This record gives sequence, structure tokens and C-alpha cells, in this order.
Amino acid sequence: MTDIEMAPLPAGRVELHDARRRLRRTVELEPFEIGVFAVTQEQLAELLGETAVHPRRPATDVSWLRAVRLCNAASEWEGLDPAYTFDGEEVAWHVDADGFRLPTEAEWEFACRAGSTGPHYGPLAEIAWTSADGVSSPQEVGGKLPNLHGLFDTLGNVWEWCWDLLDPARYGEYRVFRGGGFADDAWSVRAGTRRGGAPRMHHDDVGVRLARGPVGRPGAAQGWSAEADRERSDPAGPLPSGWTPLR
Repeated sequence: MTDIEMAPLPAGRVELHDARRRLRRTVELEPFEIGVFAVTQEQLAELLGETAVHPRRPATDVSWLRAVRLCNAASEWEGLDPAYTFDGEEVAWHVDADGFRLPTEAEWEFACRAGSTGPHYGPLAEIAWTSADGVSSPQEVGGKLPNLHGLFDTLGNVWEWCWDLLDPARYGEYRVFRGGGFADDAWSVRAGTRRGGAPRMHHDDVGVRLARGPVGRPGAAQGWSAEADRERSDPAGPLPSGWTPLR
């Protein structure tokens, strides 16, 4: 299989923003690895036995559930412990596994920012494929400048799935994707922008970047915890204008 090139990132911290509850929190991160590029069509094809039409473009139309299964397939190929187990469509993350996995939202933002504090880690035209480029599909990975972690296309080109729930009180099982895509304008292509979709949802501008590294303790790791998910499922508390609880 074409190698999945990973970059080791050091321990660090990142500030996340919860718009619904109007909260900001600082997350302390342990060292982990993350893909230098989004998973390509070629890599997806090799792992799942499909045909790659554009081998060096990011794999898209990948649902969250398929992305999780892709992580396990990559782990099995490399002889690593799979990070996920399944009970139907319920997915459990084994945080002590050394296999490939989705980044948490905190890991993704830390990796994307690479020490920057603004919405972009460089001039957008130089680092990201966006609507300003006038392209009609994702472009080959690595075509713009990387950030200071050596990661390409964390902004623009395709959105990237994370492990975390978007806002369970409002959106139920929707999972987060980050980074903006080729058809988005500058407002959406920012390090702090959050979007999400249902686990079975797939679009032509949503792909996946793999992470790796055993971290945390059962039920909690790198800014995510099952307990926090349960708390966020409670619709009590302030809601932005126009938002209503899911139930």
C-alpha cells in the first residue's frame, strides 16, 4: 500500500470554543501523530479494494462510519491494534490502541494552527484551495504551502472528519468535520470553523486525515470524553438565536 505519511506532533495546548454554551476551554494535549496529507483516493482504493479515478486527490464521499472503518483497515494492514470496535453502528474508541484513528477536534485544531492564533496559518491564497481559486473539485494533495507542522491542506480542499460529536443536544449523533473545502469562501475556511454531519452522510467535499497514538484513559482523551458528551446532550442552558433542542 502507498505509505500514509505521518507527522509527529509534540505535547501542547489549544483553546476550543463552544458557541451554544458560550464557553471557551483550554485542552492540554499529549504527543500524537497526524497525516501529512488527507487520505488520497489511491490509499482508499488500496485499503478498501476500490478504483481510484484521481489517485492523488483526497478521497471524498467518505461518511464518518466509513472513515472509522478505513482507520481500522489501515491499522490491520500495518499490523497495529485497531482503535475501534463496532456494535452495529455504535462505535467504541479504545484510546490505548496504537492503530490509526480519527483525530479529536482538539488534536485537529492544534495540528491545523501549528502555533498560529489567527483564522489562517498563512495567506489563504497560498495555503488553501477555496472558492477564490474557481475550481470545481478537490485538487491533488500538497499543491499549496504547508503549515509549520509540515501538514498540507488542513485548510481548504476538503473538510476532514473528527471523532467528536458536533452538539448532541441540537444535532444528536452528528460528528464534527473541520477545515473548509474547495467550494467554500474565506469565512468557512478558518481554523476555528466547526461543521458536522450524520455518521452516514457523505459529500464530495468531505474527506479524512488519519491520526495515530495511544492517548488518555478509557472514555477520555485529547479534549474528548464520553462524560462530557453526556453532559452536552442536555438541552438545558443558553441557545443561540434560532436554535432549538433536538428533543
